[in-house]
Amino acid sequence: MNENRFSIYIVSDGTGETAATMVRAALVQYSHKEIHLLRHKNIRQWHQLEPIIQDCFENRGLLVYTFAIPDMRNRVREKSASLGLPSIDLLGPMLSTLDVYFGASSESNVGALRVVDERYFKRIEAIEFTVKHDDGKVLAHLDKADIILVGISRTSKTPLSIFLSHKGWKVANVPLVLGAAIPEELLKVDQRRVIGLIIDMDSLHRIRKNRLEKFGQDPGGEYASMSHIAKEIEYAEQLFKQNRKWPVFNVTERALEETASEIVKIIAVRLGLPESVIF
Repeated sequence: MNENRFSIYIVSDGTGETAATMVRAALVQYSHKEIHLLRHKNIRQWHQLEPIIQDCFENRGLLVYTFAIPDMRNRVREKSASLGLPSIDLLGPMLSTLDVYFGASSESNVGALRVVDERYFKRIEAIEFTVKHDDGKVLAHLDKADIILVGISRTSKTPLSIFLSHKGWKVANVPLVLGAAIPEELLKVDQRRVIGLIIDMDSLHRIRKNRLEKFGQDPGGEYASMSHIAKEIEYAEQLFKQNRKWPVFNVTERALEETASEIVKIIAVRLGLPESVIF
């Protein structure tokens, strides 16, 4: 092996992004080394992890891991020790310190831990789904979304989607484009899950103008013109009238949390979900 080339295996039961960020921050101190990062995400079963550990061992790598489940952390630690494989547990020591600080073990109540793990995994899956289905980029599996937001550009579709995904909701958002037909995929899904977003003309004009100026673009073009915005809003309102099963929320000057909470309440009632899902 090249003495200046090293392999670091990052393994996580989530996206592994936090672990990767921490590793990269530390590696700034070793810029003279040739370092290869291999990230393995959504690893939640031992049979998924074992071959990764073996591969890391054979390539004389370093194993960095974050697991919410204590059993996985313990098995990785024991396996690494038996192989003489260097490893770093980024999450375990923090939880151990918190146990001491709070005077309670995070592992003492297995049932509660299982619930926490399920929520954790659900949130990770929701975030990944939402990012993939942002701004109509992917219409496949639209029927898997818990909530589908539709609206013209700059009606808070993406911020609302991301906020809701961190609460465990799989959200897709689909832009309404002036003169373009609604995607067929949108009309085939459970219409109880679709939410329309609208905004006042003056607010939208200000938001678009500020956005263009922020990125050094001409704010005097069609995108931010009052006449074009008026046509877009009128178009969106016509579509909402044609699809009366879609509740419509006006996001003008409203806090993101407030709108998100009301959307969840509507969805919960429509789908017959328990009140516990409402935050």
